[in-house]
Amino acid sequence: MLHEDWEKEWEHYFAEKPKTKSKVKRIRAVLRGREFVFETDRSVFARNYVDTGTKRLIEKVQLPDEGEVLDWGCGYGAIGIAIAATCPKLKVWMIDINERAVALAKRNAKLNKVKNVVILKSDGFSALPPELRFDAIVTNPPIHAGKKVLVQLIRDAFKWLKVGGSFWFVARTQHGAKTLQRITEENFGNAECVDIHGGYRVIAAAKEADESLTTHNP
Repeated sequence: MLHEDWEKEWEHYFAEKPKTKSKVKRIRAVLRGREFVFETDRSVFARNYVDTGTKRLIEKVQLPDEGEVLDWGCGYGAIGIAIAATCPKLKVWMIDINERAVALAKRNAKLNKVKNVVILKSDGFSALPPELRFDAIVTNPPIHAGKKVLVQLIRDAFKWLKVGGSFWFVARTQHGAKTLQRITEENFGNAECVDIHGGYRVIAAAKEADESLTTHNP
């Protein structure tokens, strides 16, 4: 069952133009065996530290050696930058609707000397080249943005993946991770919980065909 808070609208980290006064700070995190420094700010997710769910996703995601990867809802860039830094042959696209988050992600890429990234402000997938398809899409989705946004994300992820590509996300069990896994399976035909830790579940699905199951079962 979906958590009730999913249906609330908050001026939060998924706001396009945050109104809270900026107060930048720096944090450190060890991700995929490397130490990173990130600038964070108010109205950006997990501003005080890289949260447990994001860390588990970064450590558990399995990626190809080469290709195109998308960090959807990148925030200040922890996922995409960690992947890009430790998988230098990948091209990592990073998108977020929050203009403050996008600015931070760009600064953090430079701060951590990561160059194999493209960082864009985007409402959903709208700013991406329409012909682009990904080998993997990775996200810690904005749970409080609401069920409609999350279901659309899953459907769009299927569309934007290459056949053989994979979709990875993390969510709290108490915030509807099992429901999101079921919705993912309805669209992809498969969805596996690859990690459970501290109340979080990392879910992975593979795109095995060009059409999602919901095309035939709306």
